Amino acid sequence: MSEQQRPGAQTDAPVFSPRKNGQAQSVSDELAAWMSTGWADTELRDLKPVEQAGHTARRRAALSAAFPGERLVVPAGQLLTRSNDTEYPFRAATAYAYLTGDTSDGGCLVFSPDSDGGHDVVLYLKPRSNRENGEFWLGGYGELWTGRRHSLDEAAALLGVPTADVTGLTEALRSDAVTTRIVRGHDAALDALVDGLRADADEDSRAGSARLDEELAVTLDDHRLVKDEWEVAQLQLAVDATVRGFEDVVRALPQAKDTSERFVEGTFFLRARVEGNDVGYGTIAASGANATTLHWTRNDGPVREGDLLLLDAGVETTTLYTADVTRTMPVSGTFTDLQRKVYDLVFAAQEAGIAAVAPGRPFTAFHEASQRVLAEGLVEWGLLEGPVERVLELGLQRRYTLHGTGHMLGMDVHDCAVSRQEVHLYGDLEPGMVLTVEPGLYFQPDDLTVPEELRGIGVRIEDDVLVTEEGRTVMSAGLPRSSADVEAWLAERLPR
Repeated sequence: MSEQQRPGAQTDAPVFSPRKNGQAQSVSDELAAWMSTGWADTELRDLKPVEQAGHTARRRAALSAAFPGERLVVPAGQLLTRSNDTEYPFRAATAYAYLTGDTSDGGCLVFSPDSDGGHDVVLYLKPRSNRENGEFWLGGYGELWTGRRHSLDEAAALLGVPTADVTGLTEALRSDAVTTRIVRGHDAALDALVDGLRADADEDSRAGSARLDEELAVTLDDHRLVKDEWEVAQLQLAVDATVRGFEDVVRALPQAKDTSERFVEGTFFLRARVEGNDVGYGTIAASGANATTLHWTRNDGPVREGDLLLLDAGVETTTLYTADVTRTMPVSGTFTDLQRKVYDLVFAAQEAGIAAVAPGRPFTAFHEASQRVLAEGLVEWGLLEGPVERVLELGLQRRYTLHGTGHMLGMDVHDCAVSRQEVHLYGDLEPGMVLTVEPGLYFQPDDLTVPEELRGIGVRIEDDVLVTEEGRTVMSAGLPRSSADVEAWLAERLPR
């Protein structure tokens, strides 16, 4: 943040004079006039479309065909306040980025029905900062404060879609009465505007409008279930960067032992910011008994010699595709016999799950295969009373396994979550789908149903798997999985 600005002599207030850094800014007429002149032409011309422009055009055409005669509103979302005048880092809404390739804030993609049964598609964006009224240097979101935005012409050339000033969006949406659907939950003002346009008078009409929006969201997630070749390549970039992030963490383990799990989290975050946009979700850096908490993101516990470190993390690319990988590793570099016993059972369950991933197989097959192996092991150890079929029928293994064995992966870490269940959870796998396979065992520190020596041990192994025409490809194969391979990998990388 810049230092506080000292107010100068003022006459007429400029159009933009917001409070910034706790103090209202004011300027003289002379300064305002001077700041509006003397700037070079920086418009970018002869721009080539972004790499995914052909794919986004095809995606827009598919969505248009699904909703003939209706207006579709797909917002990017707005900056959200973290505290006072400080915002959270912006991340564009998934549907918006999927359909446009744009990742900036405040935009909105609008499909307006045309006379031929298709749609006129316009991307409403913030234009470049106005250099005539002072917004570019006085406004808290002006160019000299937050950086240059593309002009509307530049954005149209890059993204391959007509653009317009977002300040005209409200008038455009009010221009004619037509059935309108919106991707809700990303822009409260646009949600309210669409609600006002509908003017629903009773509970039944409001329920009907809610169904319109739900159907739009479900259709978009259905369309995203199968990844095209460009998306698969982006996911592989995310996975490869994640592999390097895990290697960074291993090399930094001595510093983590001197500090806390926060050093693990911060080390991986550095890789994510250097090679991508951010982490795709809150990093889980769970050492010792913290690994038994599935979504441990406090990451403030100690990293001790002799404990296991469960690291669940993923790099998100600049195009907003994320990896999701977990490895559980001995901080010392070597598993104890008991740790290895637990780890090897989870590994066997993952092997079975990965083997069940193939085109035409039910989505649930990999989960069922993994759970069976875990249940068999728990019965063999005497922690559950068999037979195994009884355990699986009653779900008794869930006391120690807790979660499902995987999920779809893409622009969201839990991707396509509202897609139709009949084509996702209860459907068959298709080439181009990407999912995680991530069995785990978690023995809580206070669980009296397990021997004391097991309490506080948590193990998860997670990989990202692409369904191919022939079967599957483990995209995260750059990281070792078996206990012996993990130890060999650590031996090569742990500082001596």
